[in-house]
Amino acid sequence: MKVEEVSSKGSQILEEVKKAIVGKDEVLRLMLTTILAEGHILLEDLPGLAKTLMAKSFARALGVQFARVQFTPDLLPSDILGVSVFNQKTLEFEFRKGPVFTNVLLADEINRAPPKTQSALLEAMQEGQVTIEGNTYLLPRPFIVIATQNPIEQEGTYPLPEAQLDRFLVRLRVGYPLREEEMEILRRRMARKREEVDIKPVTNPEEVVEMQRAVEDVYVSDAILEYITSIITATREDKKDIEIGASPRGSLALLKLSRAYAALEGRDYVIPDDVKKVAVPALSHRLILKRELWYTRVSQESIMEKLLDRVPVPKFE
Repeated sequence: MKVEEVSSKGSQILEEVKKAIVGKDEVLRLMLTTILAEGHILLEDLPGLAKTLMAKSFARALGVQFARVQFTPDLLPSDILGVSVFNQKTLEFEFRKGPVFTNVLLADEINRAPPKTQSALLEAMQEGQVTIEGNTYLLPRPFIVIATQNPIEQEGTYPLPEAQLDRFLVRLRVGYPLREEEMEILRRRMARKREEVDIKPVTNPEEVVEMQRAVEDVYVSDAILEYITSIITATREDKKDIEIGASPRGSLALLKLSRAYAALEGRDYVIPDDVKKVAVPALSHRLILKRELWYTRVSQESIMEKLLDRVPVPKFE
């Protein structure tokens, strides 16, 4: 598949998703960018902002299998991965696959599950496979986890450690809709006279994998690689606000996302703007701020935006 086809298919997918989601165009584009970069998404925002609807809408538009797991304090790893059950007819154990064996998995309120269950899912995300009782089972492709968490509710939650946050390619915040957008949400609901939104599949699992492979052909110049490296280095050298900067996994995330973003724009090469567009969602959750900033309103995103303004942008011809 050529980059032009990726861009065309991507536009069609976004148009279908926008039937359900009003506004939030940049969030939707970043979600599709992450899917094409074979990464996982963490949606962190207040309840009722259509995080679950976004995940379901993308699964329908992509034409892939979808599963949802509501994370609770009593959720066990086997509830996600699957379990071996003894068959009395054959006198053998049979493996019954859990909901993780899908293409798009919505991990709803991931911070409500205990660490052991979180780790089981994150292992599947990293390796693309599940090992149970010595047997390894490959997960279907594509495999994308879209996890949600509520940042303000702390009671009965198990916040994801920084090392596990690092496994998500991006962290996105949805935010409240604008006044006009909220009016449009109400008008659409009245017009269709039901909750469900009709979203037609644009692709299928095989085509999504082809789109992901096409992203690997996007050219990245040495100047762009230096720019990515400079951004990562800036996060490590900022001793005023940042305790620990981004790791090499962060630079790889920038590379993958900027290529996917360029492909969606219909280009087979990366420009500095592609890197800037993805840098904040790709790196913010990888930064550990100074302890004295924990009790202020300073966010990782705002620190990352300041860093981007300071790093010289390469001239592009």
